[in-house]
Amino acid sequence: MFRPRPDAPAASIRVEVEGRSILVPSGASAAAAVLLAGLASIRDTPVGGSERAPYCMMGVCFDCLAEIDGVPNRQSCMVAARPAMRIRRQRGRRPPPFPPPQAGEG
Repeated sequence: MFRPRPDAPAASIRVEVEGRSILVPSGASAAAAVLLAGLASIRDTPVGGSERAPYCMMGVCFDCLAEIDGVPNRQSCMVAARPAMRIRRQRGRRPPPFPPPQAGEG
């Protein structure tokens, strides 16, 4: 479904997508790396578990949320690929940004 344009720059940065090492062009986004890796989806929705893939590629839709270098909830279309970057699918509900309050706190 997705393939590089014939005039695309040569792949020159090695990143890891779901444990697989791939080459991507310099300046490509992490979402583009996922597409180049041939993955059908990058995350599952928290409620129904529906698969989602990068869609708008400009930071509007949030369908490209992924775990990048161990940090969840990153908009992969807005993150430039870097050498040795690790990109993982985001599965289900994302963890809260801080620990929930304990009984008697707050």
